[in-house]
Amino acid sequence: MDTVLYIVIPCYNEEKVLPLTAPMFLSKIEELVEKDLISKDSRVLFVNDGSKDKTWEIISALSKEDARYQGISLSRNRGHQNALLAGLMYAKDRAGITISIDCDGQDDVNAMNDMVEAYHKGFDVVYGVRSARKTDTFFKRTTAEGFYKLMNAMGAEVVYNHADYRLMSSRVLKEFANFKEVNIFLRGMVPLVGFASTSVYYERHERMAGESHYPLKKMLALAFDGITSLSVKPIRIITGFGLFVAAISLIGIIWSVIVALSGNAVSGWASTVSIICFLGGIQLLSLGVIGEYIGKIYLEVKGRPRYIISETTEKEKEE
Repeated sequence: MDTVLYIVIPCYNEEKVLPLTAPMFLSKIEELVEKDLISKDSRVLFVNDGSKDKTWEIISALSKEDARYQGISLSRNRGHQNALLAGLMYAKDRAGITISIDCDGQDDVNAMNDMVEAYHKGFDVVYGVRSARKTDTFFKRTTAEGFYKLMNAMGAEVVYNHADYRLMSSRVLKEFANFKEVNIFLRGMVPLVGFASTSVYYERHERMAGESHYPLKKMLALAFDGITSLSVKPIRIITGFGLFVAAISLIGIIWSVIVALSGNAVSGWASTVSIICFLGGIQLLSLGVIGEYIGKIYLEVKGRPRYIISETTEKEKEE
């Protein structure tokens, strides 16, 4: 089989888990080659996202031990989404297919077999979807599921219970390269590319080592970024609510005029203050949401690079 696969793995401060999961990813490459599903030229590509520990040193050492390990290092920490994008763009001209996966070992690597088989059946995008969240706490499970429901409710097209574990063909990646926005949310952007897609299901495991880099705070930030990057529904909600408040206010004005003309007007300090506070709060909230969109427009207009690659293991080999 001449289909080259690159397994793209973003890494940020993963010195504890990398020595455990790297051999696992390489073993999966070997298994798929043995089954004649991919080419023997397939690679494991690590993307160092400005780690502060020994992650890059470990990646460099792995690449010297085995040419099937490759690595690129970003010039500074750019966040999970940008690091993943950097790896995908690096691999798009080197591979026929890519599979992106996190470094922590929670996603079942055996699902890659079904992904590659689905690709050979004609699917250009294959989503890895969690069939269950047995290893998650009640709070983690509830907030995670609420995350996907909120995203879809706000108009961002995402696959339920799918993170960034997916297969993408080279032709999808080449079209995806035309998406130039700075504010990226990959799990909402990939469906926009189109092409034939399907899903495979797997059970999520416990993290092998180290600590999670996605606490509730980051998950909420990711959700907000995803919504404001892919949908204008929040602004439409504000517009609709503004029309509703305007209608209620018009009724209030008519009522106050009638009361004043009838001579029954009574000073109402509490009600006046309540109304002013309510409207003031709504106005500040609305300005905040609109300001978020304006901020994103500001960043898009600047057109700054989404990532900068400072080192690669391929360069080290050439030297």
